[in-house]
Amino acid sequence: MKKYLFLMLSVLFVLVLAACTDDSDGEEETEGDGEANADDAETSGDITMSLLATPNSMDPHAANDQPSNHVNVNIYEGLVRFTPELDIEPALAESYEQIDDVTWEFKLKEGVEFHDGTPFNAEAVKANLDRVRDEEVGAPVAFLFELIDSVEVVDGHTVHIKTIHPFAALPSHLAHPAGGMISPAVIEEDYAQYEEGGEILTEVNRNPVGTGPFKFEEISQGDYVTLVRNEDYWGEPAKSASFTFKAVPEDATRIAELMTDTADLIYPVDPNDYAQIDESNDTKMNETESVRMEYVGFNTDKAPFDDPSVRQAVAMAIDKQAIIDEMLVGRAKVADTPLAPAVFGHSDDLDTVENDKEGAKALLEESGYADGFTAEITVMDRTAADMAAFIQEELADLNIELEIYQLESGAFLDYVGGGDHDMFIGGWGTVTLDADYGLYALFHSSNIGTSGNRSRYQNAEVDTLLDEARSETDEDSRLALYEEAQQIILDESPIIPIYHPSLLTGLGADIEGYGQHPASFHFLKDVHR
Repeated sequence: MKKYLFLMLSVLFVLVLAACTDDSDGEEETEGDGEANADDAETSGDITMSLLATPNSMDPHAANDQPSNHVNVNIYEGLVRFTPELDIEPALAESYEQIDDVTWEFKLKEGVEFHDGTPFNAEAVKANLDRVRDEEVGAPVAFLFELIDSVEVVDGHTVHIKTIHPFAALPSHLAHPAGGMISPAVIEEDYAQYEEGGEILTEVNRNPVGTGPFKFEEISQGDYVTLVRNEDYWGEPAKSASFTFKAVPEDATRIAELMTDTADLIYPVDPNDYAQIDESNDTKMNETESVRMEYVGFNTDKAPFDDPSVRQAVAMAIDKQAIIDEMLVGRAKVADTPLAPAVFGHSDDLDTVENDKEGAKALLEESGYADGFTAEITVMDRTAADMAAFIQEELADLNIELEIYQLESGAFLDYVGGGDHDMFIGGWGTVTLDADYGLYALFHSSNIGTSGNRSRYQNAEVDTLLDEARSETDEDSRLALYEEAQQIILDESPIIPIYHPSLLTGLGADIEGYGQHPASFHFLKDVHR
């Protein structure tokens, strides 16, 4: 793959963070039941939002990346969702309960239709959960649902989801964007075209149909996506007639669009540009905490990073607080572990890697790398590139020469997921707010590649601990298993947790009702002027 050397460290307009627990007043409100009409909604016409990229896929079973989730969560809905207080509540389900160790019963809302008029019912739920788990489909998000053994239709609006063994995190996983319900009619079309020689996971991307407050209108790949209000929405209708997401990868251009009222919202905003936007009379900033981790990852299959001592030496050489203070204007928190404090499974009782450059030099000498080495570090955006430049200077003291490469979103995900990299800067939002997603995807050997484990880390003991934690029903026992697994991970350093960022979004001064999920995607139903 051709690599593009990134020329960087500028000081004007900067970019991307990703993560967010929204404590603002703009969080998504709970929709009411009963009939609602778009005529009752407060209407504000068309809204434009400038983002890094258009979706890699508009099929929730085919994508697990920010550009896709930013758009998809407004088209699709799941059985359950997170409240602004980060509790789980029914969404397309009317109610749910665990009726035995391995069986969850979901009572579904009645009268809900997909955008194409197909009824939402128990058969639709089964079609979706069977598809995402279908090995022939090969969904990259299948790991979220692999503990589901069967989905049984009890009646038209009741399903039983049976797990292979007790799985306490099931509701959290169903709240992930990958749990969004797709019209069974489009699922059938996808299977049909596949049987005729087409590629699976393509028809839903071409014709995304959910039950959400917005419907797909059109896409110009790499340029924009437009959604329009679902006039037949089962809950309170969206307050804007349409939403257009524009792909604007350059920080300065996004900010200029906001300042000139060409865009109503922009994301992300680099911390260094916070004051410029916040102090203008025509614009404002939304800042929220996140459950996201920005990290440096290694390819543990490649020398010298197949040596845990080398990885730990690099980790010891990086001053995380300095990165936050100098690059992010303090708008982040040091990440000593892979899980943010708000995530179930986080522990304050771990032996973490401390900044110790002399100790790092000693470790490299013991490993036979006293003279250093050369490696590449691949990044996707400007903030990551700035961090890479900071790390480049830090590692120069260890005779490690880093070459920095920046790739656009899709190319980055393909390149790093394919295992051709040396090092990379990535981010992971624990969308489910449960350690199973925050650790299993990133560190279990079954998820090497695009599913999440881009460091290609393999440790049989960690695999066992994460497997046991999945089936443990006692909360304290689960926490103990996750703590033990995290300690091994920190000791072997397949990644270096750097910081938990604040999510920063720029808005026009007249924009109201905006909210974000803690892992960064946007809830836009209530956005209006």
